[in-house]
Amino acid sequence: MSKAVQARLEAPGPKRMLALDGGGVRGIITLAFLEHVERLLAKRSKNPEAFRLSDYFDLIGGTSVGSITAVLLAMGYKVSEVTEIFFDWIPEIFANPLMAVPGVLPRFDARQLNNRIRSKLGDRPLETDDLKTGFAVMAKRVDTGSPWILTNNPKSAFWDDDGTTIGNRHYRLADLIRASTAAPYYFSPKSIEIHKNVDGVFVDGGVSPHNSPALQMLLLAQLKGYRFNWGLGEDKLLLISVGTGTYRVRVPNSLLKRNVSALHAIDALQGVIADSQNLNLTLLQMLSKPRRRWTINLEIDDQRDDPMLRVGGVDHPLLSFTRYDVKLEKDWLRKKLNRNFSDRRLNQVRDFMDPTDLRTNYNLGHQAADYQVTPDDFPGAFDI
Repeated sequence: MSKAVQARLEAPGPKRMLALDGGGVRGIITLAFLEHVERLLAKRSKNPEAFRLSDYFDLIGGTSVGSITAVLLAMGYKVSEVTEIFFDWIPEIFANPLMAVPGVLPRFDARQLNNRIRSKLGDRPLETDDLKTGFAVMAKRVDTGSPWILTNNPKSAFWDDDGTTIGNRHYRLADLIRASTAAPYYFSPKSIEIHKNVDGVFVDGGVSPHNSPALQMLLLAQLKGYRFNWGLGEDKLLLISVGTGTYRVRVPNSLLKRNVSALHAIDALQGVIADSQNLNLTLLQMLSKPRRRWTINLEIDDQRDDPMLRVGGVDHPLLSFTRYDVKLEKDWLRKKLNRNFSDRRLNQVRDFMDPTDLRTNYNLGHQAADYQVTPDDFPGAFDI
């Protein structure tokens, strides 16, 4: 990595992080939000025309489709350029292969995904100087049952070779992104050489607690084992988390009575991913004092009366935290965005592997960003 990026990661002072969720084709929702964020921050920068999100954020991380967006942003792409790539790639990546056998072979041809990732990243390693800022990617190594969180921090524990293990610095970005996007049932796993002539087998980072990587990125910033050692405090650490559209995963009884094990497994996995995201959001709202809170459930509501760190009647938030997202629920869409969807139409919009409604989700993201993205989300203490 460049000396400038290393110096940036190690420098004292406030730090800014951007966390991007997984969500397949609904990653276009993330990009709609980021277009608003980039425009807002560019106006506050010294050189608006040349501004990139990599100029502002010290660490950009993502899971699955979020990892694709994260690596391109960390390399200095404008959000509009990533959006253009997304609209170009998605219809081809998620085209149904003719020979697919549901439950036996992956639904989609991973070569389409792999070729497009490699067309942008080539053979660049994780230590490449082409990363303009800190970068983090989430994947799940299934042969050992361990989530892998890899960063371009040269102080990280496994950065260098140790005689038996290949150092993280050498892993190709294209391989890491392909691993993070290897959603089970939909794409084949990705093998990466970990030891000499010994591969690790990886699947989508969403098959872990980190489909929404925001909480893990807070841990990266603070836990000594990750060796970032950034400070905590409302004026010291900023975390912006961007979703891909969320909803409660419900399965009709009529489908549950059909004895199709593969489909039951997919429904259950999607439910676990949604539960993990909700738990992450709950914890982050407890640890911070967000200006706009999200309702968690009917019992704890939006947690406004439940600060975790209150001493002597005074709140002590650990960070500044903001979450942007669209709730793909009929009532929320009607009340917040004045959009009405039938059940059938909404199910189609929710489908994270169907590119049919790419433009619809993009527009929903922009509508939500119109009121969610505000200057107050980026306090002056974090100006550059």
